[in-house]
Amino acid sequence: MAIDIKVAQFPESITEGTLIEWHKQPGETVRQDELLAEIETDKVVFEVNAPEDGVMGDLLVQQGDTVNSEQVIARMQAGEAVPSDTESSEAPAKAQTPPQSEPEGAAEPRLAPAAKKLIAEHQLDPNRIKGSGKDGRILKEDVQAYLDKDQPQPQKGAQPAPPSTPVPEPGERPQKRVPMSRLRARIAERLVEVQQTAAILTTFNEIDMQPVMDLRARYKDKFEKQHGVKLGFMSFFVQACLEALQRFPEINASIDGEEIVYHGFYDIGIAVGSPRGLVVPILRDADALSMARIEKQIADYAERAQSGKLSLDEITGGTFSITNGGIFGSLLSTPILNPPQSAILGMHKIEKRPVVIEDEIVIRPMMYVALSYDHRLVDGREAVQFLVTIKECVEDPARMLLDV
Repeated sequence: MAIDIKVAQFPESITEGTLIEWHKQPGETVRQDELLAEIETDKVVFEVNAPEDGVMGDLLVQQGDTVNSEQVIARMQAGEAVPSDTESSEAPAKAQTPPQSEPEGAAEPRLAPAAKKLIAEHQLDPNRIKGSGKDGRILKEDVQAYLDKDQPQPQKGAQPAPPSTPVPEPGERPQKRVPMSRLRARIAERLVEVQQTAAILTTFNEIDMQPVMDLRARYKDKFEKQHGVKLGFMSFFVQACLEALQRFPEINASIDGEEIVYHGFYDIGIAVGSPRGLVVPILRDADALSMARIEKQIADYAERAQSGKLSLDEITGGTFSITNGGIFGSLLSTPILNPPQSAILGMHKIEKRPVVIEDEIVIRPMMYVALSYDHRLVDGREAVQFLVTIKECVEDPARMLLDV
């Protein structure tokens, strides 16, 4: 029985997508729920999975084509797969070899789509690769690390292998053109839009990170043992932002036409990098989350961002955002608003600097922080006091955590 393979129904905010990869070709056997194709939109990547066991049929669209919601993109023949001529000819030979018994409870390793593609290209055994993702999921980075480790080392005195990419001749000026992904195009559109429509201003301060670093050093082992996640700096900043947002509700508000919308909840966006670009998953009702829950959710978001597994709901909305350029070495920057939010906090690299404390020059681990805000809604006084509140909370974390 022939079955149509359709694109999932897109949410109202998504009009179309681009088919970025077929994982199965005509004639190949497919299993129910097996990944067939990936479709990129301007927000998330949707997966198209097999509805039943069967054999892949005709592909009605090709890689790079634009597709619409619920469009038929391929057909498959449902039912038990018929082995190909090659498989039939190999069957007797295989039958002569006694099957290798697998350990009881053994399961196929879970593969991220990019990892699966890389494994197929290099014809690797996934069982030999240790996954660093959630529940042992194998990521692209795990496969690349395995390949790097497995490369034979050149013998002493041997000639180096020729480079895998062509080296340009002297005087050549090579160029490469690639189409902009939908996510990158959407990011560019939103950044230009917010620059043209909002009155963006940035205020700066610096934070002495020594108190938080001391507290973290004292409890990080117990914290990880009890909660199963590492204690980072982000949860301290989320808690500090929650305190500051409650004091200055304008910064948790947004402009809708000629009205100001004051949000009575705190959905904090945490900017994370992904192979497709920057995404901002949301900590919903962050004021109800413990520090352990905040760290777990951020770690989960960061991992799933790498494999494109974030859902549309997880990256939509938010009343305030935090971005940490310090993990890439940024010392100071002016972050751009994530519309329609009215402000965003930028964290930066921790660097030891001489500072004056009680009339003495001492060396302290300092971090510059920046608050970019929409001056149409937020006045300079509130913005400065908001940033000072974060500074006070982080520099005295015990007081923040005890709510005194």
